[in-house]
Amino acid sequence: MEIRLVEAFLAVAEELHFARAAERLHMAQSPLSQAIKKLEKDVGTPLFDRTTRAVTLTSAGHAFLPHARRILGEVDLAVRATGAGLDEVYGRVRLGLSGALNHRTLPPLTRAVRTRHPHIALELADRVTTEDAVAAMERGSLDVAFAALPAPGALPHRIIAVEELGAVVPGDHALATRDVVALDELAEQDWVLMPGQSALRSVIGTACHTAGFRPRVAQEVKDPYVVLSLVAGGLGVSLAPTCVRPIMPAGAVWLPLQGPGPRLRSALLWHPDRVGPAVRALLDIAAEVLPEPR
Repeated sequence: MEIRLVEAFLAVAEELHFARAAERLHMAQSPLSQAIKKLEKDVGTPLFDRTTRAVTLTSAGHAFLPHARRILGEVDLAVRATGAGLDEVYGRVRLGLSGALNHRTLPPLTRAVRTRHPHIALELADRVTTEDAVAAMERGSLDVAFAALPAPGALPHRIIAVEELGAVVPGDHALATRDVVALDELAEQDWVLMPGQSALRSVIGTACHTAGFRPRVAQEVKDPYVVLSLVAGGLGVSLAPTCVRPIMPAGAVWLPLQGPGPRLRSALLWHPDRVGPAVRALLDIAAEVLPEPR
């Protein structure tokens, strides 16, 4: 597929007007129309619906649009990287994230990357559980991810936090005024938890099993903050790491657990086959701004 055809498609898709698109590309309208026809022949389907009054994208055109932007973005990145100075790093890092800890970890990392390496483009994917992250890295759609441990497989990782889990209960719950809660006191409660494939769910399940019960799951949601919100709404109880305490929603209370409680280990994972200059630069910065806990 010729780059000039993709450029022609993108101009028409964004202008939705052949004359304006031709002017933008500094070319006549006739060769632009021919370029679009050739691209449609190459992909095997119409990308635009044309009438005397309007130009609109077909469903195939809508599907092709984000890929066209990505193709041209990668070409531009490649050209700039080729001419980069010795100290400049160009590239793209696809970073997965999930969990309440990211309100602490993501801002210092992204700020440092943008300050030191402004030519590194960060693509962020949110609500990515540990299992999601590993699967995405194995199929090549993510380079690096924040994730909780344990993680399936054997991807390299570096621990960035170890936190105690505490009980999260509604503000009007009978236990809400306590200074400390024993885990088995939550045995008869409804629970709000992350999905079964999340590492946090695994740690909670192990802790409850050790305390002699299996949590009765009333709601499962993928967003950790929504877990807290549902607890605040009275739909159940949960366990959450200490990092949530500053962002607790009104109507929910975080309480420490009695005795040595379960701990959640959070890490930065990456795929060893995709450690190019941009990924290496991000990992080096992460080692500085997100040091391993003692």
